[in-house]
Amino acid sequence: MKRFAIHDGPGIRTTIFLKGCPLNCLWCHNPEGKRKELEFIWWKEKCISCRDCQNRCPKNAISFPDDSLNVDKTECELCGACADACHSQALKLVGQDMTVIQVMKEITKDSIFYDESGGGVTFSGGEPLMQPLFLDELLRAAKQSGIHTAVDTCGYVDSGILSGISRHVDLFLYDVKIIDDESHVKYTGVSNKLILHNLNKLCQEGRRIVIRFVLIPTVNDSIEDLMELAKFVSALKNAREVDVLPYHQGGIGKLNRLRDNVNSHFVRHPPSARTLSRARSLLEDYGLKAQIGG
Repeated sequence: MKRFAIHDGPGIRTTIFLKGCPLNCLWCHNPEGKRKELEFIWWKEKCISCRDCQNRCPKNAISFPDDSLNVDKTECELCGACADACHSQALKLVGQDMTVIQVMKEITKDSIFYDESGGGVTFSGGEPLMQPLFLDELLRAAKQSGIHTAVDTCGYVDSGILSGISRHVDLFLYDVKIIDDESHVKYTGVSNKLILHNLNKLCQEGRRIVIRFVLIPTVNDSIEDLMELAKFVSALKNAREVDVLPYHQGGIGKLNRLRDNVNSHFVRHPPSARTLSRARSLLEDYGLKAQIGG
């Protein structure tokens, strides 16, 4: 949960991150959101070697071979006692089981900021539609409280599920990775046919949509890639806004801290100011409203 967010939709917002994602983007900025399950994240540089986490574990599941954290998953019950015992906050349990009532209690704490800024709540992830029933209840509760709702989605979900929740969504922040399907499979693990189909369907239903496009050097920053994106989006019925989001390397460090998810071979430099400017100009040439950042 992130309070006072200003890049996840209009105004000041509370962003709720739901765990679980059907894509496996090599550049993922939030790898801790890929799995639905709870998991540990550990900052070696913060660890003060007190071993209180090891001593507190009721299952003796924690060890430190070569001064690196090891969690025995056959014994660990994810109770969180070890993280609670960590004085330096080097060890944290990622994820929390909450009810709709508990989440709404946190959301409504900031209602005064929503009212004054035109903000609201944004549901993100991971992919929030991986938990469709929970998301639907949250959206209904937010609307009943008069709170503006946004959903940040990759669109890789059953079309019926997406249509079912869309009536309670004021704004979709719709992630478009790559238009070329072969490249999409290569870099995300799935085809984009369903994603683009669902985007078209939402447009035909008249939903408010802002396209989000993470610009990644050597992946989707060529003139051909950008023209394919511009042509596709400009042909949509009512999606005229594109947020060009510069790739950053923040996800690499997180991958290294998720002890069993180390896969940080995908390293790209952030795009240059010139590349970002070129992307924006090209999109604007197709009559789209483009901005750098969300």
